Amino acid sequence: MATGDINLQPDESKPLESIKKVNLFTMFRLGLFQMGLGMMAVLALGILNRVMIGELAIPATIAAGTIAMHQFIAPARVWFGQMSDSKPLFGFHRTGYVWVGAALFAIASFLAVQVMWQLGNVVQAAGGWVWTTQTYGWTAVLALIFALYGLALSMSSTPFAALLVDVSDEDNRSQLVGIVWSMLMVGIVLGAIIGGTLLKKVAADAPLSELQASVNQLFMIVPVGVFGLALLATVGVEKKYSRYTSRSTLVDREDKITLGKALRVLTANRQTGIFFTFLLVMTISLFMQEAVMEPYGGEVFGMQVSETTKLNAYWGTGTLLGISITGFLIVPRLGKQKTTKLGCLLVAATFGLIILSGFTHNQKLLQGALLLFGLASGVTTTGAVSLMLDLTAAETAGTFIGAWGLSQAMARAIATVTGGAVLDVGKSLFTTNLVLAYGLVFALQAVGMVVAVWFLSQVDVTEFRDNAKVAIATVLEGELD
Repeated sequence: MATGDINLQPDESKPLESIKKVNLFTMFRLGLFQMGLGMMAVLALGILNRVMIGELAIPATIAAGTIAMHQFIAPARVWFGQMSDSKPLFGFHRTGYVWVGAALFAIASFLAVQVMWQLGNVVQAAGGWVWTTQTYGWTAVLALIFALYGLALSMSSTPFAALLVDVSDEDNRSQLVGIVWSMLMVGIVLGAIIGGTLLKKVAADAPLSELQASVNQLFMIVPVGVFGLALLATVGVEKKYSRYTSRSTLVDREDKITLGKALRVLTANRQTGIFFTFLLVMTISLFMQEAVMEPYGGEVFGMQVSETTKLNAYWGTGTLLGISITGFLIVPRLGKQKTTKLGCLLVAATFGLIILSGFTHNQKLLQGALLLFGLASGVTTTGAVSLMLDLTAAETAGTFIGAWGLSQAMARAIATVTGGAVLDVGKSLFTTNLVLAYGLVFALQAVGMVVAVWFLSQVDVTEFRDNAKVAIATVLEGELD
């Protein structure tokens, strides 16, 4: 059968010219959802990770491993993306999934905290970490709840990212991405400030029950607020601005849209695999520090919980500045690919400063290094997200966004576990020098960034664009044959 026999024309029932262009106010409104995700990230990785390792004496590998379960469930992102392409929920392709997912991850986050305390009680009663029936059981329950938390995140964040493609055009998409991802960083900074403020009243020598009450309060207030932000960000946007039904060649073909076919669309283009690998390596190298940065501040610099939580504000502020500067000044001059390479190399350099701050025990140097790390991360993130959208076929936006989300979430899961595991190895190798133990993690990240640059040099956007429509048509031919 010839490719020309496949109807690849979009649905004309709702002409593009009749759909309003998303305005600046709506762009910022959409950013509220990402702001909420940033706040939740600080709660999970910034606070729970520190409390488990520092205050409850749970091994870093166990703590990081349970938290990482919400990222190891990432293959569900492709499924939820494909579902949002083909199966509307509450009459919407994207919005219904965002709402249900946001409600579920808010509930799951609070449950995770309660199980964490139970695991901590077992460890405290035993006088330290010992593998018993109780520790096995509570660890498994905690991992399960974080997996459910990850499913809920996938259900909401992947359709939301696809919604950004649906409501934007080529001439305003980079502006939308810049605003929305900047709001993510705002959320991280706000989460750090809110968390630090609510936990500041807990003294360093306060009983565990006092810390427990403050953390419980934090995990009741913030998730409810984040759910409210998800509603405020998306109500009415899809109905008014979405171009999905006018663009997609797959509308009204729900009997043909299966997960298997979606995966074949992804694997039909060589560039998809190369970019997938780049995202994997880059994200692992960027986020291994998440599992160890707060403990680094606590064990090497003697910071309290409220102080280490605020470390997120430094790199979050730097990332926000990096995203803003990159979108307006660097990408127009260097292009997306060279900008991403520059960001990766700058990130590698900043890890040297983070290690140096440990040897000097200089908190100000650590804070400055994290600000520069955030700035470099912003450059990397802006370039990588722009490339991601260039490598997204409009016909199956949810599926492609799910694939990129899968790569990033898998990488962050691996990064979280690897960061904790490498730290444990470092502590066993350098028993009397914590700086070297933590430095092993940061040095490995720097090497990974250099490897990511090599994979990025193999990415060819033009080749992807030339092959994408042919690949989709070929897969559809197979379905009809």
